[in-house]
Amino acid sequence: MGKDAKARIQKGKVLSFVPTGEYYFTKGVKAYHRRDFIKAKKYLGRALQLEPGEPMIACQLAIVSTELGEFENSNRLLHLILEELDEEMTECHYFLANNYAHLGFFKDAYHHAKLYLQLDPDGDFTEDTEDLLELLSFEGEGLEDELYLQDDLIIKQEQARDLLESGYFPKAIELLKDVVEQYPEYWSAYNNLALAYFYLGKTEKAEAILTDVLERNPGNLHALCNRLVFAHYQGQTEKAKALIDTLKKIQPLLSEHQFKLGATFALVGEYELAYLWLKKLYKHGFEGDGPFYYWLSYSAFYTGYENFAKNIWKIALQINPDKEGLEPWNASAPPTNGFEDHPGSIFQKLESDYIEERLFAIFLATVSSKKDEILSSKRLFQNQKLSPIEREYLSYVKSGLPSVTAEAHQVAELLYQNHQPIGMVESGLYLMWFSALEEMAQSGIQLKNKNGWAGAIDYVWNKLRSEKVSQLEIAERYGVSSATVGKYVKVIKSLLK
Repeated sequence: MGKDAKARIQKGKVLSFVPTGEYYFTKGVKAYHRRDFIKAKKYLGRALQLEPGEPMIACQLAIVSTELGEFENSNRLLHLILEELDEEMTECHYFLANNYAHLGFFKDAYHHAKLYLQLDPDGDFTEDTEDLLELLSFEGEGLEDELYLQDDLIIKQEQARDLLESGYFPKAIELLKDVVEQYPEYWSAYNNLALAYFYLGKTEKAEAILTDVLERNPGNLHALCNRLVFAHYQGQTEKAKALIDTLKKIQPLLSEHQFKLGATFALVGEYELAYLWLKKLYKHGFEGDGPFYYWLSYSAFYTGYENFAKNIWKIALQINPDKEGLEPWNASAPPTNGFEDHPGSIFQKLESDYIEERLFAIFLATVSSKKDEILSSKRLFQNQKLSPIEREYLSYVKSGLPSVTAEAHQVAELLYQNHQPIGMVESGLYLMWFSALEEMAQSGIQLKNKNGWAGAIDYVWNKLRSEKVSQLEIAERYGVSSATVGKYVKVIKSLLK
């Protein structure tokens, strides 16, 4: 690092004070020793901007990030040092071991702890590293097996969350059922399993899972929050109000729980409560993912902090550029965007192992603002998973030529007139229709009355979600008789058994 630049007065001219990385590094270290980690992070971050190749600055910033609980950011900096700046800074392996242990990635923690002792057996952190290894290995070889199992569990949980966020509900259910079978008290997996069932329209199953969690793990925050989300989506006003009153009284200590609480309040429109929790996290240096900044911006905007909301929205867009156009101050923007406007999600579904998801993806492409781009893409042309019926469907939507899938597509279009944009909840309706279509194709059932089929699938979906809707109401919505809806409802139920 260079010497501090100094202000001087020369021949009556004032030369500006231009501090270097060392200046900010010194201020950052002083703030760190005062345990003012927010200020330390600010100064050290500026120092690293001025001298991005200086490993000492990056290492000190990583240590501060660990103190703030930002383990992922700390690990990113430590790996940067070892891989690009100074591979001989062996203490980085000790810091990585600690971070991975906190995150629950015990296999990685064990690896870096052993590596540190191997590279620097007489180093400053040797004793601390040996203590960490003893903690990681206190049950001997049996624990190592358990560490691998825990790593596997965390990886599966992350995979399941990605599947949920992308609308792969059947695949998420399959994975999560496997997780809860292996780890019967891993409550997070149960909560995500409940969400997956709910989004598929299987509300009774979803509620039963949450009830089971709360009976075996009373006060589970994620279960209570999910129960509020379910009540909100189903229009159960009194139940939602009671749950909000309960959640208002909870004061979680973990940042993960504070985020869950804040995001849930934002989702159901309780923006003042949402802003209270999310802004608190932000002030304490919490660096969340895209949804954190998304909901922080929304809650800030709807509580009157418009300038702050706009600044936070810029961060949200840096993480998820496809959120552009969904700004909270954009009156035409829905509170959540639909899968039809996310080509990435559509392509993921096109490569699913489930035919109903691939059929659904083809329909999404037809109502997408990126329709031409998706249907003409090389990625679609090279997709080896598409079955004959899916290829026929693609030919129909591309060329309009007569096809047995034309009526099925028209049914989906009728559903889209009443259920758009297609978010996680609405996805369940379309997946149900394309699941039924697959069964119909195998049974040789003809689609003669598209309005009747649309009404039937809409009615069955609403009933599965415990919505109060009559066959007469649905019949009027689709311009058919109540008897016609009833006739096709029986067929749908038999197909989906």
